[in-house]
Amino acid sequence: MQDQKGSRMKAGEEGFGTMIRLPRLAERTAGTGDGAGNQAVTSEVALYRDIARVIDHMQRRLHDVVRVELGRVGVDDISPMQVLMLLNIGEDELSVRDLMERGYYLGSNASYNLKHLVEQGYVDRAASQRDRRAARLRLSEKGQWLCTQIGKLEDRHATQLLRGPADAADLETTYRMLRRLERMWGDVVRYDSRGQD
Repeated sequence: MQDQKGSRMKAGEEGFGTMIRLPRLAERTAGTGDGAGNQAVTSEVALYRDIARVIDHMQRRLHDVVRVELGRVGVDDISPMQVLMLLNIGEDELSVRDLMERGYYLGSNASYNLKHLVEQGYVDRAASQRDRRAARLRLSEKGQWLCTQIGKLEDRHATQLLRGPADAADLETTYRMLRRLERMWGDVVRYDSRGQD
């Protein structure tokens, strides 16, 4: 497999900046339906089906972008996933449980990443004053500095993306729809899985 510049890539590897090829709606809907109404419905269903794949690819690409930025600022002791954990803590002081709920992390993986962040000095972990068994998390100065650098990156990207009122409106609509989708999938997990344990 080759990237856009023609250089060799390993199987399963995607070049930074290359586009993921998803089926076009015309390909997904060709030969289906018997009228314009059916084609429109089929197109909308095809869009919904592709959303999960697009989200997955975007998550991977976000990790690539964060990895590039870490290299630019000379940070090599933290992974993109761990950076996202820092951003989820932000300026707050959280319990471990609060952090897990904010980020939907897998248990053992989250514990490992959190331990690494504490060991590398990005997160301060202290016992809660109300419950000595519970830990409270907050960013250290080192963690705050890195989040500031990532914030500058986000500002640059927002400036590039939002070139006018139409772009801002599109982004707001996209955000609202993704939140609706998140709530709907959450409801499916909560309500449709009851009684299956």
